[in-house]
Amino acid sequence: MIEDIILFEIKNRVAIITINRPDKANAANIGMLQDIHAHLIEADENEKVKVIIIKTVGDRFFSAGYDLKEVAGNPDNVKLITQWGRKVNQKILEMKKIVIAQVDGAAIGFGVLLIMAADLTCFADRPVEELYLRLPELFINAYPQTGATLMPLMSFGIKMAKNMLFTNEKVSLEDLKNVNFPTKIFPLDELDKNTLSYARELGKLQMEFLFTEKTMLRLMNKYYINSCLDIEDKCGAYAYGPKGSMKDMQDFLDGIEKDFP
Repeated sequence: MIEDIILFEIKNRVAIITINRPDKANAANIGMLQDIHAHLIEADENEKVKVIIIKTVGDRFFSAGYDLKEVAGNPDNVKLITQWGRKVNQKILEMKKIVIAQVDGAAIGFGVLLIMAADLTCFADRPVEELYLRLPELFINAYPQTGATLMPLMSFGIKMAKNMLFTNEKVSLEDLKNVNFPTKIFPLDELDKNTLSYARELGKLQMEFLFTEKTMLRLMNKYYINSCLDIEDKCGAYAYGPKGSMKDMQDFLDGIEKDFP
């Protein structure tokens, strides 16, 4: 467990998972993802916890995504980091308790996926130079996985999802407001206090209603979500595999389409 990098505490019904790696732009390595996943399970099973906040230290980056130095040139680590990235995002999507992403700075790659996987989002009120979302996978020769094609579609719709994936452009807070994505927007110096206060208010709701409501929403989308994540994995394995002809690629894509529900 990397307790000095992934912090965990419980305050009045609220579990807080903090990524504490500002010197590395809060980029996640394999051990950190395993630790986040373990704390998500711990919080979900703790009867005293009603709401979970995921936040990071520092106000420049919420998270710059995966630690690319750990995976560069190492296929085994690429496999592990995508495996655990999917586990974290899928756990957030499937757990019964409400998860809030507290966003105070820029988010790139997996950092964006963490935000989109969360049920609710609290943003600092900052200009695009200081706070933005960006999915650069295609532009750094990485295949978008662990929900990078699914979750923009679920969060924003197909047009904005394509813009994010195919242009590498920064998505500003104003852009997010236009699609009603932020749950709350607070001044930067009040983000910690107000997000925690908001989480505590949610924690006062009748949990039988809140938990069953999230479970119903999850069950209505469970098969679709799992199928999409599985297809991402298949496409990723093909993309990183031996290079074939255009005919081979078309045959593979035709097979994927036939398997899609």
